[in-house]
Amino acid sequence: MEKFKSEPLVTGKIVFLGNSITEMGDWKKLTGDSTVINRGIGGDITFGILQRLDEVLNRKPSKVFLLIGINDIGKDIPPTVIADNIKKILSRIQLESPATKIVLQNILPVNPTINKFPQHYDKQSKIVETNKLLVQVAREKNVPMVDLNKLFRDTKGNLQEKYTYDGLHINVVGYKIWIEHLKKTGYL
Repeated sequence: MEKFKSEPLVTGKIVFLGNSITEMGDWKKLTGDSTVINRGIGGDITFGILQRLDEVLNRKPSKVFLLIGINDIGKDIPPTVIADNIKKILSRIQLESPATKIVLQNILPVNPTINKFPQHYDKQSKIVETNKLLVQVAREKNVPMVDLNKLFRDTKGNLQEKYTYDGLHINVVGYKIWIEHLKKTGYL
Protein backbone atom coordinates (compact mmCIF):
# COMPACT_ATOMS: atom_id res chain seq x y z
CA MET A 1 0.00 0.00 0.00
CA GLU A 2 2.90 2.38 0.70
CA LYS A 3 4.23 1.74 -2.80
CA PHE A 4 0.78 2.42 -4.26
CA LYS A 5 0.47 5.67 -2.27
CA SER A 6 3.83 6.87 -3.59
CA GLU A 7 2.70 6.61 -7.22
CA PRO A 8 1.24 9.69 -8.93
CA LEU A 9 -2.54 9.90 -8.82
CA VAL A 10 -3.54 9.34 -12.44
CA THR A 11 -7.19 8.97 -13.35
CA GLY A 12 -9.05 7.23 -16.14
CA LYS A 13 -6.78 4.21 -16.55
CA ILE A 14 -7.37 0.45 -16.55
CA VAL A 15 -6.82 -1.24 -13.17
CA PHE A 16 -6.24 -4.94 -12.54
CA LEU A 17 -7.30 -5.58 -8.94
CA GLY A 18 -6.77 -8.71 -6.89
CA ASN A 19 -4.27 -10.97 -5.14
CA SER A 20 -0.91 -12.53 -6.15
CA ILE A 21 -2.37 -13.93 -9.36
CA THR A 22 -3.06 -10.35 -10.43
CA GLU A 23 0.14 -8.99 -8.86
CA MET A 24 2.32 -11.40 -10.85
CA GLY A 25 0.86 -10.32 -14.20
CA ASP A 26 2.91 -7.87 -16.26
CA TRP A 27 -0.26 -6.13 -17.40
CA LYS A 28 1.53 -3.21 -19.07
CA LYS A 29 3.46 -5.58 -21.31
CA LEU A 30 0.59 -8.02 -21.80
CA THR A 31 -1.88 -5.32 -22.84
CA GLY A 32 0.63 -3.16 -24.70
CA ASP A 33 -0.61 -0.23 -22.58
CA SER A 34 2.04 1.42 -20.39
CA THR A 35 -0.64 3.21 -18.36
CA VAL A 36 -2.31 0.07 -16.97
CA ILE A 37 -2.26 -0.03 -13.17
CA ASN A 38 -1.60 -3.28 -11.27
CA ARG A 39 -3.29 -3.41 -7.88
CA GLY A 40 -2.65 -7.04 -7.03
CA ILE A 41 -1.31 -7.87 -3.57
CA GLY A 42 -0.08 -11.37 -2.75
CA GLY A 43 -2.18 -13.06 -0.08
CA ASP A 44 -5.00 -10.53 -0.29
CA ILE A 45 -8.59 -11.51 0.43
CA THR A 46 -11.94 -9.86 -0.25
CA PHE A 47 -11.85 -8.08 3.11
CA GLY A 48 -8.47 -6.59 2.14
CA ILE A 49 -9.82 -5.30 -1.17
CA LEU A 50 -12.70 -3.66 0.68
CA GLN A 51 -10.24 -1.94 3.04
CA ARG A 52 -7.98 -0.64 0.26
CA LEU A 53 -10.60 0.18 -2.35
CA ASP A 54 -10.39 3.95 -1.76
CA GLU A 55 -6.92 4.01 -3.33
CA VAL A 56 -8.38 2.51 -6.52
CA LEU A 57 -11.56 4.61 -6.49
CA ASN A 58 -9.58 7.85 -6.12
CA ARG A 59 -8.14 7.07 -9.55
CA LYS A 60 -11.60 6.94 -11.19
CA PRO A 61 -10.45 4.09 -13.44
CA SER A 62 -11.93 3.63 -16.89
CA LYS A 63 -12.10 -0.10 -16.23
CA VAL A 64 -11.47 -2.49 -13.33
CA PHE A 65 -10.69 -6.17 -13.85
CA LEU A 66 -11.41 -7.88 -10.51
CA LEU A 67 -10.11 -11.33 -9.56
CA ILE A 68 -10.22 -12.24 -5.86
CA GLY A 69 -11.28 -15.14 -3.65
CA ILE A 70 -8.78 -18.01 -3.68
CA ASN A 71 -7.04 -16.81 -0.52
CA ASP A 72 -10.44 -16.43 1.19
CA ILE A 73 -11.09 -20.08 0.32
CA GLY A 74 -7.65 -20.99 1.69
CA LYS A 75 -8.64 -19.32 4.97
CA ASP A 76 -11.95 -21.24 5.08
CA ILE A 77 -14.06 -18.12 4.57
CA PRO A 78 -17.46 -19.41 3.42
CA PRO A 79 -18.36 -18.97 -0.27
CA THR A 80 -21.44 -16.92 0.69
CA VAL A 81 -19.23 -14.42 2.56
CA ILE A 82 -16.79 -14.23 -0.36
CA ALA A 83 -19.63 -13.59 -2.82
CA ASP A 84 -21.17 -10.99 -0.51
CA ASN A 85 -17.84 -9.17 -0.17
CA ILE A 86 -17.39 -9.17 -3.93
CA LYS A 87 -20.89 -7.75 -4.26
CA LYS A 88 -19.89 -5.00 -1.81
CA ILE A 89 -16.75 -4.26 -3.86
CA LEU A 90 -18.79 -3.99 -7.06
CA SER A 91 -21.42 -1.82 -5.35
CA ARG A 92 -18.80 0.62 -4.06
CA ILE A 93 -17.18 0.94 -7.47
CA GLN A 94 -20.56 1.51 -9.11
CA LEU A 95 -21.55 4.09 -6.49
CA GLU A 96 -18.29 6.00 -6.14
CA SER A 97 -16.98 5.76 -9.71
CA PRO A 98 -20.10 5.25 -11.86
CA ALA A 99 -18.27 5.72 -15.17
CA THR A 100 -15.92 2.82 -14.38
CA LYS A 101 -16.64 -0.35 -16.34
CA ILE A 102 -16.18 -3.44 -14.19
CA VAL A 103 -15.21 -6.89 -15.41
CA LEU A 104 -15.56 -9.61 -12.78
CA GLN A 105 -13.37 -12.66 -13.30
CA ASN A 106 -14.16 -15.90 -11.54
CA ILE A 107 -11.74 -17.89 -9.43
CA LEU A 108 -9.25 -20.03 -11.32
CA PRO A 109 -9.05 -23.76 -10.68
CA VAL A 110 -6.11 -25.18 -8.72
CA ASN A 111 -4.11 -28.34 -9.30
CA PRO A 112 -3.25 -30.29 -6.14
CA THR A 113 -1.39 -32.98 -8.13
CA ILE A 114 1.62 -30.68 -8.63
CA ASN A 115 4.43 -31.24 -6.10
CA LYS A 116 4.87 -27.55 -5.18
CA PHE A 117 1.15 -27.13 -4.52
CA PRO A 118 0.30 -25.45 -1.20
CA GLN A 119 -1.89 -28.14 0.33
CA HIS A 120 -4.17 -25.83 2.27
CA TYR A 121 -5.61 -24.64 -1.05
CA ASP A 122 -6.93 -28.09 -2.03
CA LYS A 123 -10.53 -26.89 -2.00
CA GLN A 124 -11.72 -27.28 -5.57
CA SER A 125 -15.34 -27.83 -4.46
CA LYS A 126 -15.30 -24.45 -2.66
CA ILE A 127 -14.00 -22.79 -5.83
CA VAL A 128 -16.88 -24.30 -7.82
CA GLU A 129 -19.42 -23.27 -5.18
CA THR A 130 -18.05 -19.71 -4.97
CA ASN A 131 -17.96 -19.33 -8.76
CA LYS A 132 -21.64 -20.35 -8.97
CA LEU A 133 -22.46 -17.58 -6.49
CA LEU A 134 -20.36 -15.11 -8.50
CA VAL A 135 -22.51 -15.75 -11.57
CA GLN A 136 -25.48 -14.56 -9.52
CA VAL A 137 -23.55 -11.56 -8.18
CA ALA A 138 -22.51 -10.51 -11.70
CA ARG A 139 -26.09 -10.81 -12.89
CA GLU A 140 -27.47 -8.87 -9.92
CA LYS A 141 -24.87 -6.08 -10.24
CA ASN A 142 -25.18 -6.08 -14.06
CA VAL A 143 -21.47 -6.60 -14.71
CA PRO A 144 -19.90 -9.05 -17.16
CA MET A 145 -18.08 -12.06 -15.78
CA VAL A 146 -15.16 -13.70 -17.53
CA ASP A 147 -15.00 -17.44 -16.93
CA LEU A 148 -11.28 -17.87 -16.32
CA ASN A 149 -11.96 -21.15 -14.54
CA LYS A 150 -13.27 -22.76 -17.72
CA LEU A 151 -10.42 -21.26 -19.73
CA PHE A 152 -7.73 -22.90 -17.58
CA ARG A 153 -9.20 -26.15 -16.27
CA ASP A 154 -8.57 -29.64 -17.59
CA THR A 155 -11.10 -32.45 -17.99
CA LYS A 156 -10.79 -33.28 -14.27
CA GLY A 157 -11.53 -29.69 -13.26
CA ASN A 158 -7.92 -28.95 -12.27
CA LEU A 159 -5.73 -26.09 -13.41
CA GLN A 160 -3.96 -27.40 -16.51
CA GLU A 161 -0.33 -28.24 -15.74
CA LYS A 162 0.93 -26.38 -18.80
CA TYR A 163 -0.37 -23.09 -17.35
CA THR A 164 1.09 -23.32 -13.83
CA TYR A 165 4.33 -23.91 -11.98
CA ASP A 166 2.90 -24.60 -8.52
CA GLY A 167 -0.73 -25.62 -9.04
CA LEU A 168 -2.07 -22.29 -7.77
CA HIS A 169 -0.46 -19.48 -9.77
CA ILE A 170 -0.36 -19.26 -13.54
CA ASN A 171 2.78 -18.97 -15.63
CA VAL A 172 3.73 -16.65 -18.50
CA VAL A 173 1.90 -18.83 -21.02
CA GLY A 174 -1.22 -18.66 -18.84
CA TYR A 175 -1.11 -14.88 -18.69
CA LYS A 176 -0.86 -14.70 -22.50
CA ILE A 177 -3.90 -16.99 -22.84
CA TRP A 178 -5.75 -14.83 -20.28
CA ILE A 179 -5.03 -11.54 -22.04
CA GLU A 180 -5.86 -12.96 -25.47
CA HIS A 181 -9.18 -14.17 -24.06
CA LEU A 182 -9.95 -10.70 -22.70
CA LYS A 183 -9.16 -9.19 -26.10
CA LYS A 184 -11.11 -11.83 -28.02
CA THR A 185 -14.19 -11.36 -25.85
CA GLY A 186 -14.01 -7.57 -26.25
CA TYR A 187 -13.39 -6.71 -22.60
CA LEU A 188 -9.97 -5.29 -23.39
